Parts: sequence; structure tokens; C-alpha cells
Amino acid sequence: MERIPDDQPTLNPALDALQVARTVTAALVDGGLREAVIAPGSRSAPLVYALAEAEQAGRIRLHVRIDERSAAFTALGLALASGRPVGVVTTSGTAVGNLLPALMEADHAGIQLVALTADRPEELQGTGANQTTCQEGIFPLHVRFAQTLSGDTVPDVDPDEIPDWLAAEAAEVSGADAHPRTTALRRQREHLAAVVSRALLAAGGFDTEDVEGFAGVPGVAVRESAPGPIHLNLRFREPLVPAEEDAGPEARADEPTNTRTSTIAGPVRVNPMDLTEQLDLDVSDLHESRTVVVAGHGSGPLPAAFANALGLPLLAEPSSNARFGHNAVGAYPWLLGSAGGRGEDSHPLAARIEQVVLFGRPTLTRQVSALLARADLATAFHQPEPVAWFEPGSRRERPVEDLGELAVVAGRGPAGWLTDWQQAGVRAQAALDDALATRHDEIGRPGALRTSQLVASTVRGPLVLGSSSVIRDVDLSWRPPTVPQSIVYANRGLAGIDGTVSTASGIALGTGQRTVLLCGDLTLLHDVGGLLIGPGEREPDLDIVVVNDAGGAIFAGLEHGLVAQREGMAEVVERFFGTPQTVEVRALCAAYGLEWIPVDSEDDLLSALGGSPGGGRRVLELRSDRSARPRVRRQVEAAVRATFQ
Repeated sequence: MERIPDDQPTLNPALDALQVARTVTAALVDGGLREAVIAPGSRSAPLVYALAEAEQAGRIRLHVRIDERSAAFTALGLALASGRPVGVVTTSGTAVGNLLPALMEADHAGIQLVALTADRPEELQGTGANQTTCQEGIFPLHVRFAQTLSGDTVPDVDPDEIPDWLAAEAAEVSGADAHPRTTALRRQREHLAAVVSRALLAAGGFDTEDVEGFAGVPGVAVRESAPGPIHLNLRFREPLVPAEEDAGPEARADEPTNTRTSTIAGPVRVNPMDLTEQLDLDVSDLHESRTVVVAGHGSGPLPAAFANALGLPLLAEPSSNARFGHNAVGAYPWLLGSAGGRGEDSHPLAARIEQVVLFGRPTLTRQVSALLARADLATAFHQPEPVAWFEPGSRRERPVEDLGELAVVAGRGPAGWLTDWQQAGVRAQAALDDALATRHDEIGRPGALRTSQLVASTVRGPLVLGSSSVIRDVDLSWRPPTVPQSIVYANRGLAGIDGTVSTASGIALGTGQRTVLLCGDLTLLHDVGGLLIGPGEREPDLDIVVVNDAGGAIFAGLEHGLVAQREGMAEVVERFFGTPQTVEVRALCAAYGLEWIPVDSEDDLLSALGGSPGGGRRVLELRSDRSARPRVRRQVEAAVRATFQ
């Protein structure tokens, strides 16, 4: 039976902070949460103690990061790797605001990030109390579910109105649990658990709503929605620590003594032919159409099987995880050209495209954006379930849920259509490789584009690509393998460089495999706090390959590169867009206790990535000349365009 403190108001009995935290923790674990990242703080202490008890029981795995932003992105990486909801715990005040970047990314990428924020009790709200602000509904635009919870209850009946003799008789007949205060506390626990359960359903893509069912019986309506982050704001009243006589959470007969956290068991080995057979599409009666299949971020291997079944060329972004097989066209952005097939820099094949079928989210190249925007093309989008990255009706592609219907829309490739694209891709890839080899001979080491190509081609396992220039370099240069050799991750929800190191750390911890992060120097420096992992914490097996060109390289390839060529504008563009930096990465690694490996040749890079390193983290630094990027790109483009004849 729940003990009611003697000094507690009778009319409004309340669960204490630790009881609330234990109830919420049990509901989170029951709902599938197996990992959480904790940022230290006092107000969140009850939840931390409850989670620590769950970890000691083998029901959950915890990680600690001192910075809330890093903690949130670490949790995001864990969720990406596991496909499960993952929690991030903060104290009250500004700590909560640090979760916003990761929640925004999780919102647009459809990731189940669970924000668990501690708060002051209701009586302290609006009083100017220390570290107290309005946290209720603080993330309204970026979460699927948000609610503030506490231990406060309102009993259905005022227990003071019940005569002592009646209360005693009820207790004798029905047991001590029949007391109104005990009933109110039990119902409050049930309410807390129900809210957590609904929140986790929302994170997984299922909205719930109370409805009146048959004959007035209350019910719950469930509808499918886009998965994404949720926010539970927990108001804790002192005391915030367990009492000395606290015996811990009550044992539950149905509670497992040990629950292993889920991991991904190695790279996905997919044979396009096997996938094609599983699709079971009858293409014999389909019309012929010069269709191309575009695989954007997060599409998975399905587009490869679809393209293979219909005999269509596949243009796949690296983080689609569909960039493999004989239908995948290498160097496809160069073939499309800047106008998506309508410009002088386009391959003649691109102008002959009649239709585009899109899987996943296209985020990388203006060439693909231009292709999808062409008014002369029919476009369709495979959408079997709600997605988070666009609002219905806002895109021109026709949404199609059923693959059989999509095949009817796409048609099968006419004779020679796929072969022509394959040959064009092979010639373009060979010219690109030759141009990069020439550049290597000139400078005696791999440049940025060649480094990206080597890393993507060498990694066997999880590969994380930083936003900005490196993922685009991989897209431009990576020759599609016959079968997938790696699982590619990238924060493409909002495509920021925020928290990339922390995300990669979470992915490495979540998969349990050595993970490689390829990023630029600014991406590393932006999340340098993600390198800080305290003694005793699990250290991810992570290689960070840093292309250090002392600033922001991407802007040289955008309009700003042309602006820099105008009289008097070079210094303006360099200062505000190039953002030069002179940080010594070697010293940075020493400060955080990471192994630093300089990369001066292709052999150095291949040896480091292809060897058998021990556990822990390493930083592989390759220095690159940022000012040479526009010239190298022009040389590669000229070499590729020479194959169009």
C-alpha cells in the first residue's frame, strides 16, 4: 500500500518526485526505450536515480554527457542506429533550450528522440525562482507529442467528507487500498504511465485521440502519422533524492532481470536480384517509358530492386543506401548538368528523360532539384506511409503508395535505355577517376574529392557523412559497388553541421561496430564538445576522418565563389563565408585524449582505414587546399563532359 505522509494535504495527495520518476521510467522501458543519455543537473535527480535503478536491473543502458546539445545528438545517433526511441535527460532552465537543434533534426528526419526535461513544481512557476522558466510546450513546432507531468492528484471524492467509521468499514471489507487517498495515488500512477505510453506511440508514428465508442463507452482512436521526437516535461517537488530508508522500486513479477540493448549486426548485405524477386512485379504488360529512378536520403535498398525489376537507371544519393547494383549510375550529377538535363553541360541522355520516380528525400544536389522541377517531365513519389519532411500537397510529385501501381506509372525501360545510361556512367566515372589521379600526381597527396571517394569506397560498416561539402563530394565521386558494403548515415533532416561528432558517437555506440565519420574541419570544431567523454563511460569505436582545408569549402562551389571574383569582394567572402580557422587538430586531440594520425598519402589513408585498430577513437587528419577546389572541379567537369561526345 502507498504510504501517505502525515503532513501531506488530504484533499490533494501527491506522489513524491522519486515515485513519479520510477513510474515514468517503468513506462518508458515497457514502451521500448532501451537507452538514454543524461546531462547532469539537480532538478532531474529523481529521474536519474530511477534510470540508474533500471540500468542496475539490466533494463536500460545509460550514457553521460556534460553538454546538453552533445547529449541530445548522441541520443539522436543512438536512435538512428537502433530504430528505437532514445531518451535525453536534462535539468531545468537553459539546459532545456540546448535540445532544440537535435529536436529540429529529429523532427524533419523522423527520428524517435525522447526529450525528458526536469522542471520546478507548479507553485514556483512565474515566481522568479532560480532556474525556472516556462518549459511547458517549449518545442511546439518540432515534437509529435508534448505534456507536462507531475505527481499531483485530485481525488474524485473529498476524503474529509467520508466519516471515519465508513472509511474503516470500507478498509475492513475491501482492504487498505480502498482509502480514497490511496486510490487517487494509484490512479495518478496509471495516468502517468498512460501518458508515457501515448507519447511513445506518437514517437513511433501513431497519433491517439480519446473518443466516445459504442454505447458511450470511452475509447481511443489511433491513426498513422509521421514518426518523430516527443517531449515529456516532468515537474519534481523536493525532496529530489531517495530517503535513507528507501527500499527501491517494488519488484514486479513480469519484469525481466536483464534486457539487452538492441544493436545492428553489421553491414546490410543485399543482392539486388533477391530484392527484385521479393517485389514480385509483373512487368511484361507495362508500357515503355524513358524513366529514371531517383533515390534520396533514407529510401533504403528498395529503389535498387525497383529499378532492377523495370530495367531503369538508378540515380542514388549516398545516404539513400540504394547506391549499389548494376542499375546504379556513377557520376550521375555530372550527367544531369546544372539544369537537370536542359543545359549545355548536360549529357544528351538527360534531355531524353520522360519521367522521374522518386524514393526517399532528395537533399544534396541542385542537379536533381532541377530535374524534379522540369515542367516537361511527369514525376511520381513512393509514399507508403506519412513522412515528416514535407507537407501533403506541397510537392509536385504524384504520391503513390502501392509498388504495383508505381510500376504501372513508371513503365519499363525501352531497349537500350538502361544500357546507354550504364555506359555513360562508366565513361564519366573513368574520366573523373583519371582527373583525380592527375591531381594527385600534381600535389603528391589526395585532395578533398579523392579523399571522399576513397573513404566511401573503403569503409566496411557504418559510415557517417558530415553535411556541407564532404557528402556532396562523395555523391560526385563514389563509384557504386555491386553490393552494399556500408550503411551510410547523415543528418539530412535539416542538413546542418550541428552535433555531427556526437551523432557519429551515438551511431557507433548503437551499432557496436567501428564507425567512420567523414567531415570537414568546421564540422569537427562546431561539435568539438562531442569529443568529451568522461572516465568510466563507454567509449565508441570511432574513426573521424577530417578534411582540413582551414575553413568552409562549400561556399566556393556556390554563387559566393563567383562573388569572390568581383573586385574588392574576395576578402568579404572569405571572412563571412570561408570563415578561416587555424586550430591545431593535433593539439585538440591531445587535449581530449584521442589518437591523432596525419594522412599524407593515399596509402596512409587506406592503411589506417583498412587495418585492425583497437577500440576507442582516432582522428585522421588530411590537409587540403581550399582555394584549389573550384579549379579542381572545373578540371573534373571538363574531363567528364569530354565523354559526352
